[in-house]
Amino acid sequence: MPSASLFAPLHLGGVELSHRVVMAPLTRLRSRQPGDVPQPLNARYYGQRASKGGLIITEATDISAGAHGYPGAPGIYSDEQIAGWRLVTDAVHARGGFIFAQIWHTGRVSHSSLRPDGAQPVAPSAVAAPGMHMDAQGRPVPFEVPRALGEDEIPAIIADFRRAAENARVAGFDGVEIHGANGYLLDQFLQDGTNRREDRYGGPIENRARLLLEVVDAVSAAWSADRVGVRLAPWGRANGMQDSDPEALFGHVAAQLGTRGLAYLHLVEPRADQNSDVNALDPNAPDAGQHFRSRFGGPVIGAGGFTAETAGRAVAEGRADAIAFGRLFIANPDLPERIRRGAALNRYDRSTFYGGDARGYIDYPALDGSQDEAA
Repeated sequence: MPSASLFAPLHLGGVELSHRVVMAPLTRLRSRQPGDVPQPLNARYYGQRASKGGLIITEATDISAGAHGYPGAPGIYSDEQIAGWRLVTDAVHARGGFIFAQIWHTGRVSHSSLRPDGAQPVAPSAVAAPGMHMDAQGRPVPFEVPRALGEDEIPAIIADFRRAAENARVAGFDGVEIHGANGYLLDQFLQDGTNRREDRYGGPIENRARLLLEVVDAVSAAWSADRVGVRLAPWGRANGMQDSDPEALFGHVAAQLGTRGLAYLHLVEPRADQNSDVNALDPNAPDAGQHFRSRFGGPVIGAGGFTAETAGRAVAEGRADAIAFGRLFIANPDLPERIRRGAALNRYDRSTFYGGDARGYIDYPALDGSQDEAA
């Protein structure tokens, strides 16, 4: 059975997993307002999806008010937010699971209405993302041209990442994942399609990788490197990303991260269509796990359009050590057990993915028909 490889134990830094079916970070935009505070509804959602010895990676979480880019996304910079996240971590730990907080700064993928005092979004360079975003009311709006960050502003952002890790530890998390993928601030610095700088954070690959590596070092110093993961999206096109030589760029980044004793590297495999319900990888993009796992040298989590069969094959063939599932975990709170048994999967409702209430969030049944006792 191809999925059998998903149920071997795995050592990820400071945690010992009993299986390799990971819950991917999934933006759901259901924090309590005002204040972007995790609430009991969120604790129930994550608790439903916890499994003994399994790993959950939270939705992307703002490191500061200035990092905010989506209405309803949670933060981890206020005392109230930390207390809210404690409800979530307690719910996951009560079921024997592990949980890492994914921390981010959205950079240019924001809107002035979402930022303190209506300030312009910030980025490495004044290059707008293509297409549309959303404002504070969730209405579609064109992306704005961001303001290029001054070099003197960068230390404060690094400090915000470090503080977010410290707060995550206080909130009871088992570790943190630094979001360096999908076109958000750290990814914007990495790729030359968005980074046009001429200072020590721009130009050559080593300079463009500097901010990510400085953030990783600061976060590791605040906790421990074996409690830190990093997510990257080589060849990803989300939010208008592109680079002239992604293989050289991400090969360098993977190798540098590999010297730091991190818990894992999380690689997003580009799908043919991000908005499609078909689990199809992009046939024109190289396999990220195959390219960069050896450069990193530590555990790799793969993500992006996997099925139980393709996930099991990727682990069995050594292209990844674990697989993160997103949409399937939304609709199947007991996904690991369903995969283990070869059971049928619930269908997800895409219209309820972003924002809203309990519908499409905590009302998907487990195998026994319950909505609370997912194993």
